[in-house]
Amino acid sequence: MPIGLLTLEIHIPGARSLKDKRQVVRSLKDRLRARFNVAVAELDHQELWQRARVGVVSISGDGRHLEESLQEIAAESERTLGSDLVSREIEYFEEEE
Repeated sequence: MPIGLLTLEIHIPGARSLKDKRQVVRSLKDRLRARFNVAVAELDHQELWQRARVGVVSISGDGRHLEESLQEIAAESERTLGSDLVSREIEYFEEEE
């Protein structure tokens, strides 16, 4: 069963405090969870105002469906974040039997 991980590196130049940053990250997390039914978490840079690393995880019985879903999530993230999205990376893992 394939597992997919989308990692998003985000730069939030308008954030002047952790509260500003959390608002942007929370909004993204809520949007992706509601629209795609995926697990989303902030992975790194919690103490920095203008930087965030967010991970999105999904699992599926169909590798093709998983790949299409993560590509759609990445595209939605790009639309939502615009130029604040610095980079994105998709990785796939296979469950060992």
